Order: sequence, then C-alpha cells, then structure tokens
Amino acid sequence: MFKDKEKFKKRFNERFVSMHGKALSEATENDVYQTLAYMVREYVTSDWMHTKETYIHKKSKQVYYFSLEFLLGRFLYNNLLSLDVLEEVREGLEELGYDLADLTEEEPEPGLGNGGLGRLAACFLDSLAALGLPGHGNGIRYQYGLFKQKIIDGYQVELPDNWLKNGNMWEIRRPDKAVDIPFGGHVWLEEVDGGYRVHHEPAEIVRAVPYDMPIVGYQNGVVNNLRLWSAESPYDDDELLHQHSGNYKDLLAHKQSIQTISEFLYPDDTTYEGKVLRLKQQYFFVAAGLRSILLSHKKRNASFKQLGNQIAIHINDTHPVVAIPELMRILIDEEGYEWEEAWRITKSVMSFTNHTLLAEALERWPVDLFRNLLPRIYQIVEEINRRFCQDVLDNYPHLASHMQEIAIIADERINMANLAVVGTHSTNGVAQIHTEILKQREMRLFYEMFPLRFNNKTNGITHRRWFLLSNPQLANRVTEAIGDSWINHPSDLQKLTKWSEDRQLQQDIKQIKLENKQELARLIEAETGITVDPYSIFDVQVKRLHAYKRQLLNALHIHSLYYRLKEDKSFKMTPRTFIFGAKAAPGYHYAKEVIRYINALAKLINSDPEVSPYMKVVFLENYRVSLAEKIFPASDVSEQISTASYEASGTGNMKFMMNGALTIGTLDGANIEIRDEVEDANIFIFGLTPQEVMNYKKYGGYNAYDQYSSQPELRRIVDSLVDGSLFPVGEFQAIYDSLITYNDEYLILKDFQSYQQAQERIDRTYQNPEKWYQMVIVNIGKSGVFSSDRTIKEYANAIWNIKPVQV
Repeated sequence: MFKDKEKFKKRFNERFVSMHGKALSEATENDVYQTLAYMVREYVTSDWMHTKETYIHKKSKQVYYFSLEFLLGRFLYNNLLSLDVLEEVREGLEELGYDLADLTEEEPEPGLGNGGLGRLAACFLDSLAALGLPGHGNGIRYQYGLFKQKIIDGYQVELPDNWLKNGNMWEIRRPDKAVDIPFGGHVWLEEVDGGYRVHHEPAEIVRAVPYDMPIVGYQNGVVNNLRLWSAESPYDDDELLHQHSGNYKDLLAHKQSIQTISEFLYPDDTTYEGKVLRLKQQYFFVAAGLRSILLSHKKRNASFKQLGNQIAIHINDTHPVVAIPELMRILIDEEGYEWEEAWRITKSVMSFTNHTLLAEALERWPVDLFRNLLPRIYQIVEEINRRFCQDVLDNYPHLASHMQEIAIIADERINMANLAVVGTHSTNGVAQIHTEILKQREMRLFYEMFPLRFNNKTNGITHRRWFLLSNPQLANRVTEAIGDSWINHPSDLQKLTKWSEDRQLQQDIKQIKLENKQELARLIEAETGITVDPYSIFDVQVKRLHAYKRQLLNALHIHSLYYRLKEDKSFKMTPRTFIFGAKAAPGYHYAKEVIRYINALAKLINSDPEVSPYMKVVFLENYRVSLAEKIFPASDVSEQISTASYEASGTGNMKFMMNGALTIGTLDGANIEIRDEVEDANIFIFGLTPQEVMNYKKYGGYNAYDQYSSQPELRRIVDSLVDGSLFPVGEFQAIYDSLITYNDEYLILKDFQSYQQAQERIDRTYQNPEKWYQMVIVNIGKSGVFSSDRTIKEYANAIWNIKPVQV
C-alpha cells in the first residue's frame, strides 16, 4: 500500500473519511496526522504479531528492559524511515496538499522520560529491534510526564505536559492483560502440611492496565513491544460507591489517589507522602511487568527452574530493583520453591546497570515507609539481608567491619544499590572510567567479593534517529563518500576518516552545517525573538541542569568574554552564539538559579550594541527530543564540561560528535573514550583529571578562596554576581555562596583558567576552516563505535545471552 503512491493516496482518503466522518477538504492538520499515524500503526500490526509468534515458535530467550523512563521522541518519521516508505509517503502527501514535516509537528512527544537515562532506554529499544533481538521495554504510562518548561522573566516555570490530551496514536490498550497490585495491609502465615503458606491481606489494590506500543526494527520486519502500565481502580463506580457508603466525594478522592500513581514522572519526594508515591510507582510497574511476563511464560512452561535460560530482566538504574524481592515472592509464595532454589533462579534472571556516581542518587528507603507499603516484600528483603550478612561473616570475615557499608539494611534504611548487586548476576557501568570508579571506589567491597559480576558496557546512541533521520543531508553525503553499509554496520563510518583531508568533502560538509545552522537560527528567532548569525560558531550545551554538569562554568566564561569585549578594544574573537537547553528538577532551587543567571546574561549581552555583534546567548525553553534533533546537526562546539569523575557516561557527547561538532570537555565519562578514538589533536580537553578530583574529594586540600583571590578577572566576575555592578545587589547570592562560602564543590573556579584556554584554542582553530573540517570528518568517522547497536550486541552476548531471530 505505502510503496504504491496512488494506492496510498486512495487508501488515505478512504481511511480519513471513515475515521473523521468528513471530506479531506475539511481536514485540520491534526486530523491528517492522526489518519496517517493510524495507517502506519495498522501497517506494522501484522509484523508485530508475527514477531511475537516467531519468538514463541522458536522458543527464543527474551529480555525485558525495566526502566522508570523511556524518552522516546516522536514515532511517525522514525517508523516511516524504518518501514522504508518515507519518500513515497512524503510525495503522496504533497500531492494531496500536505507537508509531512508540518504533520510531524502535530505529534505529541511521549512524556515518558527526562534525560539521559530515559533516552538511553529508548535508543536500546531501537537497537534491539533493528538487530532482530527479542527485547522489550517495561515502564509506566505517565499521564503528564515531567513538565513543560516555560521561561518567564528569566525564571523556569513548570506547566503540566498533557501529552495525552488528544490520545496516543501508537498505543493499544490491553485491558484483558490487566493485573492487580496490592499495597499496605498485613501478612500472616498459615501452617500447611508441615510448612507455611503466606497470606497478604492488602489495604489497597490497584489495577495495572497495560498499553502496548510497537518498536519497529529498521527495514527487517521485526516489531518488538514497549509495555506501559496505567493505574486504575479494580472496581466499577457502583462498587466503589457502596464501599464508600454512598459518599461520592470519597469515591472521587479514592480514584484520584490511585490515578496519581501513573500521573507524573518523578513526583516531588521532599515529603513523606511524596516518598510513598515514588515507591508505589516503582513497585507498581515492576510487579505488573513481572506478573505479565511470568503468566505468559507459564502458559508454555510447567517449570520455572530454567527461567534464566528463557527470560532476562534488566534493571535500568536503582528504580526497578524491587523486582528482585518481587520475583522471590512469586517463586516462594506462589510457585512453592525453597529459598535457595528461588534465589538461584532470581539471580540467573536479573541484571543491573548502575548509572550514577552521586551518592544522593543511590536510593535508600526508610525501613518504616517500605515495610508499611510493601509488608511481604520487606520480609523478603530482610531475609536477603540476613543471609547476605551471614555469608559475609562466614566467607569474607575481613569485611565484617564494613558491614554498615555493604549491608542491604543499615541505619534504618534499605540500600537499593546494594540489593541490586547482591541479587543479580551482572552489574555494569556505562563507560570505562565509570566502571573503574565503581570497582575501585563506590562498590569496591562488592567488587572484592564478586569480581566476575562487574563489567563495563559503554553507552551508545541510535545512529538511525540521531544521524540518518535528524541530519539527512549529511547522512546522504557520507553515503556518497563511503557507501551505505554504515547504516546497518555503523562501525563502517570509520571509512570516512581517510577522506578527512579531501577539500571537496570539507566544503560540502561546511555547506551542510551552514544550512543546518540557518534552519536552527530561524527556529531561535521564531521561539525567542533573538536574531543569531549562522556564520558564527554555534557553541552548545544542552542537557539536564545539574551542578556537576557545570552549566555555571560555561556561563562564567561568557561573563568573562562580556567584560573583555566591553573594556579591551584590542580583544578580537570569532563571533559566537552560545546556546543552552536544560530543565531543572522542580525542587532543585540552585539549578533554577543557574538558569536565571544564564538568562540574565542573555538579556545583558543581546541588548548591548558593543557586544552583541560578537556574541549572543540563547536559552531554548522546554528542551526535548524533537528540539534536540534540530540542535545537534547545527552545532559546531559540544560542551561536555562536567567535573571529572562525576558523569557516568553521557550520550549527548556522542550525538554531537556524530553530527560533526567538536568536543570541549573534561576527562569524564565517555569523553575519555571519544578522546581515545579521535586522539588529542581532534578534541579540546581541559581541566583536572578524574584522579585529581578524587584526591581532592578523599584528602581535601582544595580552597576555592585561593582560586578566587589569585585570579583578578575571575574575582571580578564572581563579585559581580552580588555587588550591584551588573545585577541588583545580592541577586545571585546562592551562586556566589556555592562558589565561595561552600568551597566550590564542583571545582569550577579551579578549572576556569584551563577552560578559558581551551576556548581560545577553539577560536584559533575555527579560523582555519581546512583544519576545522578535517577534525569534523575525523569525529564523524570515529563515531560509529558509539552506536547503541554496538552496546546492545555487548549486552546481548555477555549479559543476557539472547540471539538474533529471523522474522
């Protein structure tokens, strides 16, 4: 149908009339988008079902990726590309009077993720399907997602992201697959035949209703599944009204309390109620996913003894770690296995990725809260802890003095990261340096006990969305140079490096970059009213706003350039456009102050006739996947400037690199592996090394005031945050205090001079286009190793033991 343009147009018109009950001439663009999306979903449904049947028929081992976030981006364009019908549909729609690019703007972006964690999960799903691997996602169908960011007078304002207001054309509701999840109540034991049967009488039951979304493989007929769970009441309204003695308000309050579970991503957990809701969310989607998977398994298998040979459950960070005791509960309470056998099965099924080195991000639940909400799960966690601690005393007595650090329950807290390592067969980091720090510092004692359990899987990105789809001109030019084998084998991008000195290729890429910058400049003007010069260097930092990611270092450097342009008439710089995009968590007030500071600088600089010809500052609100798809192809400089040893990996660095932006960065996360690939001559590295940062953290010795007092230029910038010379007195006191009063935790002042020097090297290099675009070509050519296809092959072979299936 899609391959034959005339058939497509005829079918489209018929489908439109049947869906909307009016002629195509009366259509809105949203009507047209919904019709096309429905047709595409209908088109993939047979492959979707056939893929599932093939996995069952071939008894393929399948992996289920449990993640609290899936930052998917829009589906329509990606699915048309994967189905190899993009051009036919584009042309057919044009003949019907519609522009495909305009229609894709009608598609709401699924509000199912926030930052790198969720985007990685989405890239992994894409690669699993593209490689023909049996792998599916399991998460929550959030009604509102995180939030929609607006910048008003420089302040971040959060608005509800009601992405489901017009429905989701890519999902299918499966009420027949719903499962009931218990919370609260009490547990009691019944003696039966010399043993015990466990009874849990819950205080509340929540129905988890699944919504399935197809994950389409790249031109291979494979369609895997993303299952998202929505919280509903298990009772109809009449039953509820009876339960609440006819009180309609109580009925509504009860329904609302249940719906809250799947209402928002990352509810505020600064209150006790917020913590309860977060834990509820985690158990809700984990328990629902496990029950669904095991029910399906049980239909075809009488025994769970070899479950690890048929199913893999992957835990993406600590949020789904409660899957470990939940599987133990099912095996012991429902299937009748003894503890030792259930533990063996559980460990064979479960694997874990650690994504952070920040202590505050490693979840620790108060015992009372956990026990009250999940009484049976708490009993199992308590027993896991008891047995583990006994194992330490029996087999690692020299570690007994460290029991508080390694115990799963200690100081009235349940340490979920410790549970994850103990209850799985694999724990991996996401970049070489991150994994080494885990083994040598954060999880050193566990590594001593279980050295074979730890491994590295450096993150990756799907080159299909982040290069082929978002930068088609550049992708086509690369294909002209080296052929199209890189699309299915991204490591073949390496062939491009031998063309790095080719003048024609350099000129072509320079022209493509300019056109991408012109397109982004038009978007910037439309969204912000700021006119930027596409011939300037586009220097970009887009990522979650967090102190360790050091957007503040970037802003302080911009601040220094402002003073130099104002006061030193001999100072010359290549014009630059500094572009930021970032959301701060609603309760993260310091991060919001950094956003306000960046916007204050933008207002100051963009309105100054002496400075604005040389630089502009732009903060693009509501950073999201569709905006990122426009930013990466237009970027010249990639800001990857986190404090060394703090960033686990990063994946924005890979997207920039693949799209021909050069990295300025610290030796942190995957920056190190990017440096190793492109070599020092093709990247701008600055700042402290990870070991130097870790030494400061371990031994002390850093004095921010010394940095402040010994660098007059820096001192003036920091003082101007509060002294009234540029902004009202005390305007950015919180930022000033973070640097001076609280001794600059993220070593911004220490790295400032080195960062400034690296920026000067960028300026000099950009003035030599031949050198710059030689470096650009090397970076693109070396980016193939950072495809998520490579990452997923490593997971599939070394952790999950799953094989590609021909559908």
